[in-house]
Amino acid sequence: MPVPRQLGFFATIGLWLALLVTGMLYATWLGYGGRALFAVCVAFAMLLAGELLPAARGLMQSIQRVLSQPIAWLFAVPMLAAYAIYAIGTGSDALWRWAIVTAYVLFPLALLSLRQGATPGWNDYTALIAIAIPVKLRWLNGLWPYPDNKLAHTMTILLAMNVAVVGYLFIRRLDGVGYALAWSSGQGLAFLTGFLAVALVDIPAGLALQFLHWAPGHVSAKSIPLSALGIFFFTAWPEEFVFRGLLQNMLSKSFKNENAGWVVASVLFGLSHVANGFFPNWKYALLATFAGLCYGWVWRKSGNIFGSALLHCAVDTIWHALFV
Repeated sequence: MPVPRQLGFFATIGLWLALLVTGMLYATWLGYGGRALFAVCVAFAMLLAGELLPAARGLMQSIQRVLSQPIAWLFAVPMLAAYAIYAIGTGSDALWRWAIVTAYVLFPLALLSLRQGATPGWNDYTALIAIAIPVKLRWLNGLWPYPDNKLAHTMTILLAMNVAVVGYLFIRRLDGVGYALAWSSGQGLAFLTGFLAVALVDIPAGLALQFLHWAPGHVSAKSIPLSALGIFFFTAWPEEFVFRGLLQNMLSKSFKNENAGWVVASVLFGLSHVANGFFPNWKYALLATFAGLCYGWVWRKSGNIFGSALLHCAVDTIWHALFV
C-alpha cells in the first residue's frame, strides 16, 4: 500500500481555525451575539479541536508516547470544561444536565480502561454502544438548548467524538483505526470505484423503490458547499470513525476475518438507518447497507477513514442536492 500523505499539525490548526471562523460568521449572520455566542464558540472550538487535532500527522502517536493510559484520563477534563463554559455562558446550567454529561463522558472511558491487548472484548463493544446509542436516539439533544436547539446535533456529535477519540485512541489504544486526514495515490481510484458503485446501484434502486425522487434545484446551489462541509465533519467523518475505524475494525479482529467484519459492520450500518424518518424504514436500511459495503471497502483499501468519509460525504451531498 502506498505511504499516505497526512495533514500536518499546523495545517490541521489552520483547518480548525477556518471551520471556527466560518461557524462564527454564520452565527453572526443569523443574528446571534453577546456572551452566549462567545460561550458557544469557545465550547465549539474546544470540542472541534478534540475531533480534528488527533488526525494530524504524528500528534496522536506523540501523545500516546508521552501520556500513559491512566494519565490519558485527563482528557476528560477539557470535555467537561467545554460543557461548563457552554452551560454557564448560555444560562442553561442544570444539575440533571451535568449528571448526564458526566456519566456520558466517564462511563465509556471506565469501560475502555478495563481491557488491553489487540483482541476486542465485551467492554469495547459496550462502550461503543454507550457512546453511539444516546446520539442516535437523540437523548443528548436537550443538553444544548441554545440557540433554539439549532446546535443540538452538532454539539452532541462533537462531544461523542471526543469521548470516542479519548477512549479508543488514548486510553484503549486500539490499533488499525486509521484516524488520519491522509491521502495516498491509491485512494483516488478506490474513491472513484466506490462512488460509481453507489451511484450505479443505490440511485436506480432508490428511484425504483420510490425512496429517491429526482429534484435538482430544490436547494440553493450557494448553500451546497457549506452543507457539504457540515456533512463531512459532523456526519461522514464521525460515522466512518464509528462504523469503519471502530466497529468494522473490532469485528474483523473478533471474527479473525476481515470480510466477515466488513459485511457485519455494513449490515449494522444499514440497520442504524431503519428508524430514520419513520420506523421501520427498510428501504433506507437496504440502500445504506450497500453504501456501507462501499465505504467499508474504501476504508480497507486506503487504511484510513478520510477516504471513506470523503465518499460518504460525496454521496450524502449529491443526495441532498439532487434528490428528495
